[in-house]
Amino acid sequence: MKSIIMLSLSLCSALILGNAALAEDASVTIRAPANGAKVDGMEPGTVDYDAIPGPRGDHVHLYVDGKEVAVLRKLSGSYTLTSLDPGQREICVKIVNKNHTPIGVEKCVSVTAE
Repeated sequence: MKSIIMLSLSLCSALILGNAALAEDASVTIRAPANGAKVDGMEPGTVDYDAIPGPRGDHVHLYVDGKEVAVLRKLSGSYTLTSLDPGQREICVKIVNKNHTPIGVEKCVSVTAE
């Protein structure tokens, strides 16, 4: 009986740690704009990013204030935002799977559009 319990605990631990390891294989970096940057909201601005999708990811989506603005197939590149409304804005790049569902790996920066 003890060996069955130990085996069950070992399998559960492996599943939990295995999922954490899969998430750790994925990452996103936003090279520009910098977190806390002030940007001219009336001028086009570039978001530069790098993504490593890991085994569960496929491509990335770009969000401004929680609204999807672009589907980006390149894992490293840039996207030009035509304008931003004045005020505090959150720009996020999220790794998604082939069904366009976020896998939980993202990077966000906060900027002030003037």
